[in-house]
Amino acid sequence: MQNIPLITVIVAIALFMILISSIRILREYERGVIFRFGRLARAFLNLGGTGNGPGLVILIPFIDRMVTVSLRTIVMDVPSQDVITKDNVSLKVNAVVYFRVVNPEKAIIEVENYLFATSQLSQTTLRSVLGQSELDDLLAERDKINLQLQRIIDHQTEPWGIKVSNVEVKHIDLPQEMQRAMAKQAEAERERRSKVIAAEGEFQASQRLSDAAKVLSEQPSALTLRYLQTLREIATENNSTTIFPIPIDFLKPFLLQQSEQKK
Repeated sequence: MQNIPLITVIVAIALFMILISSIRILREYERGVIFRFGRLARAFLNLGGTGNGPGLVILIPFIDRMVTVSLRTIVMDVPSQDVITKDNVSLKVNAVVYFRVVNPEKAIIEVENYLFATSQLSQTTLRSVLGQSELDDLLAERDKINLQLQRIIDHQTEPWGIKVSNVEVKHIDLPQEMQRAMAKQAEAERERRSKVIAAEGEFQASQRLSDAAKVLSEQPSALTLRYLQTLREIATENNSTTIFPIPIDFLKPFLLQQSEQKK
């Protein structure tokens, strides 16, 4: 058995290393953007997937360069932004953006860093949209503002191959002075409602009393029965003193007789 020359061993090892370096394995949620001599190209061989992933991707050594892009949904936290609303209230607002890459080639070619670009666009859009809204609208119509933010950011990032699925305003930090003013306003509103409810109850009670007075005036015997019912209620309390109400009608004959005698 002849000895294998050293140069042959070195060449074999080099070829093996080149072959290993040209093999890439992309996961199910990954895609590869391949550049061949600086131009966009397809993989030399892709086993298990279509195009540039997923699966086993073989590149041409020293010629192809591949950039891996994840297709999973990215949750990006928008830092707290100083916002002045339409009614001149200073706020600190932060949000969260949910997006994913739908076109890996555009995400790499059309913008230098799609993550940084999306973050900056989200911050500027957040300040712009909230600056056009009043404080009451911002607090009461959160869903409407979230939808408006999502439409604007999604439209701006569409040329980058990015789809924005949702934008949520997380926290609105109000100044202490504004919190106290809103607390006073809420307290005054509750007091107003209580007074309105009490007045409405008094009005309904007066209407019922008026209806009852009309019924009693039409039926004098009903008034007598009411007197007797009141006497019964008083007697059931075991009081030592019992007050017996005498209807005025019982005294009319005596009053008429006295008036006639005076004449």
